[in-house]
Amino acid sequence: MQKPGWKIRAVAILALAAFLAAGIGCTARAQATDSLATADDGTLPALSAIAGQGMTNIHAYSELEDLSDDIGGRVTGTPQCNTAIQWALAQMKEIGLQNVHAEPWQLFRGWTRGSAEASIISPAPHPLLVSAVGWTGSTPVGGIDADVVPINVWQVDKELAENSSNWRGKILFTVRKGPPPADGTLALIRFGAEFPKFRAAGALAVIGASRAQGMHLTHTGVIGMGTYSDIPAVSIAAEDEMIIDRLLDSGKTVRVHLDVQNKMTDGPVDTANVVGEIPGAEHPEQVVVVGGHLDSWDLSEGATDDGVGVATTLGAAEAILKSGMKPRRTIRFVLFTGEEQGIFGSRAYVKTHQDEMKNHVAAVILDNGQGPVVTLNMAGHDDLVPAVQSFAATLAAFGKITADDDVELYDDALPFTLAGLPGINLDQDSPDYRYTHHSAVDTFDKVDRAVLDRDATVQALVAFWIADRPERLASPWPAEKSEQMLIQKHDDADVKAMNMWPFGDDGSQN
Repeated sequence: MQKPGWKIRAVAILALAAFLAAGIGCTARAQATDSLATADDGTLPALSAIAGQGMTNIHAYSELEDLSDDIGGRVTGTPQCNTAIQWALAQMKEIGLQNVHAEPWQLFRGWTRGSAEASIISPAPHPLLVSAVGWTGSTPVGGIDADVVPINVWQVDKELAENSSNWRGKILFTVRKGPPPADGTLALIRFGAEFPKFRAAGALAVIGASRAQGMHLTHTGVIGMGTYSDIPAVSIAAEDEMIIDRLLDSGKTVRVHLDVQNKMTDGPVDTANVVGEIPGAEHPEQVVVVGGHLDSWDLSEGATDDGVGVATTLGAAEAILKSGMKPRRTIRFVLFTGEEQGIFGSRAYVKTHQDEMKNHVAAVILDNGQGPVVTLNMAGHDDLVPAVQSFAATLAAFGKITADDDVELYDDALPFTLAGLPGINLDQDSPDYRYTHHSAVDTFDKVDRAVLDRDATVQALVAFWIADRPERLASPWPAEKSEQMLIQKHDDADVKAMNMWPFGDDGSQN
């Protein structure tokens, strides 16, 4: 039988207090010669106070409920996202953050979902569950009737060379045949980049542009970073996808009716990141960024992607403020928009603050679903892993948390990594996230309050420890060092495919 949530939190607080006060020295004392070890750096009293507030006295769960149920899906540039921006400004002010403001930026185009419906006409009528992929176009009013032809997303170059002459007037149906590539995500990014060639070959639409997980679910998304396609593209439920797959494999001609109606603006749309601060007591010019993304998709409420990150960011701020502890350096809490279209909000932040980036220390981002934080990914800064691992050992009351030098390429940590900083991703154990994200079941009920409060507290502790250490944790790397790190980790191809590679041929930052 599960214990009531307050008992779980009380046990965590008592365990953490005992561990911090009496036991953490096991790891840190063993490294007494390491000036970066937590037990030696004077942050423990503050961390204990913050942990107590985070596990008993924050409002992350109710804030997530408000964001999810009262505002709902928040596609960047839509009225719902603009409402969320005003809500976030009000929440930051109510918590007591300073210098609360919106930082405007523009997204290249705005998009609004309309309707999408489809059905098999022959060989036997069958309704299909589909949802439009973001930033893709519409069919003519009333829809289209067309035969479907398979296109292997693992071998798109071969498909273009050998089969595109058969695409005119057809609907492309994505299949995955043969051994998958070593980097499946990169293959999908490259597939999305070829949509203009699909149009040039006369294809009318694409079915299966994003692959569904779970039973009777579709998933929205974009086909590429900052990309718009005139061709309508839809995600299809796995069960319906398999029906078409079986029919094609048996040699039958499959004819489909597809009607998709979306709206796209002619030019850029206004949006903004939301910012609030706890000023540093000794080095206010040095900044630790803490954040998640405020925008979401619109098939549901965006509770796990990334309402959780919004709630933990606000909860982390509340825990630190209520503890009464003052960090040496400024902690800047940022809720980004435009993440779902290509990590644009965090890119805009780095551009807006480019003259200040030399004074930034790190970014701490949470955007991996509703599960507990288990790993601090240090974005290639392997020199920092031992110190961060020592710190993570002090968090044993929250479960096992480790540190590594992995680079997170697909959330708001990446622009900070490209700027030479440790863009720290708080990696989570979220096995159900593959079902909830970008889908109709991304609702508030999927989030456990005890886990949410735990993650908000961990985010607060990570941020405060970095901000309050006597020694600065990190300074931005030279561009050539960041470039070399990404090449050595074989992440350069992905970043280039995302149109985010910032390094020139001479190793300089563009």
